[in-house]
Amino acid sequence: MSVIIDDALCIRHWDWSETSQTTVLFTKTNGIVRGLAKGAKRDKGKFSGGFDVLSRGDIGFILKRESELATLTEWDVRETFPKLRDNLQANRSGWYVADMIGRMLPTADPHPGLYTTTLEHLRVLQNGEAHNLSLLRFQWSLLEETGWRPELKDPDPQAQTLAFDPIEGRFTTDSGIPTHWRIRRGTMLALESLAPHKEPSTDDEGLNRANRLLASHLRNVLGEEPMTMAAVFGALPIGFQKPNRA
Repeated sequence: MSVIIDDALCIRHWDWSETSQTTVLFTKTNGIVRGLAKGAKRDKGKFSGGFDVLSRGDIGFILKRESELATLTEWDVRETFPKLRDNLQANRSGWYVADMIGRMLPTADPHPGLYTTTLEHLRVLQNGEAHNLSLLRFQWSLLEETGWRPELKDPDPQAQTLAFDPIEGRFTTDSGIPTHWRIRRGTMLALESLAPHKEPSTDDEGLNRANRLLASHLRNVLGEEPMTMAAVFGALPIGFQKPNRA
């Protein structure tokens, strides 16, 4: 069997034995790969001393039809993000990204665009920059590539207050329906600024509200609120209505 080489982010790992590890890797061209790295924790070997969550590297693996776990053959670390250990806010955002990728993506389903967006967000966190925009891009890309992206259609261009229908995944007029989430126009404008050839929003408050809206939408898709989500966004709008797929 031929060895596949890919660019990958480690999103989870645990010990298999004293010297080996099992991992969940988000690869650029092969999607989620679950694998076994025998001898990964040995000082000398082909695994750069083992796997760390949210480290990026070149991975070699062999897929086997009869096994859910790929055989990992090599791991060469190319990039780490030490800021995620030193800064609590960056740490929480990084863990949220890893957690959501693991929850939302099936095995062997490639998402190269999401992979690039994820790396961009991690690099923003590493550089200590304001990360509301990069986090919003990650969440939007995650929803878009999994078929849950909200419909961006303005129901009333003159209104300063709108509503979001969590069932239909779309914006609507603010008519006081109890199950709808009331939002400000700036929230929708922040999302609209993500479109190609548009100037990215610099309204940090609007970006923050848009991030919370997308997190709430993701929570409804999952049917539960992960601890990593609560750690980043705090209390979100009430309601766990299962949305319709876009």
